[in-house]
Amino acid sequence: MANLDDLNYKSITDMDVDEALETIRQIRLSRRIPVKKVTKSTMKKKKKMAPKVDANQAAELLKILTGGK
Repeated sequence: MANLDDLNYKSITDMDVDEALETIRQIRLSRRIPVKKVTKSTMKKKKKMAPKVDANQAAELLKILTGGK
């Protein structure tokens, strides 16, 4: 059965004072930064609209894609 020793993390009690303080500072800082959530409104903003294609342009594109046949 696995235990905490299997994670290979250095304990704060085994660290130097400066190293332990830096580790605690990084943990606290990472908890303060909010995680950005993707909402439907932000997804709509990123959606790009394709320009309108008329019949002549569509026929020309089809001709290019089929190799001019």
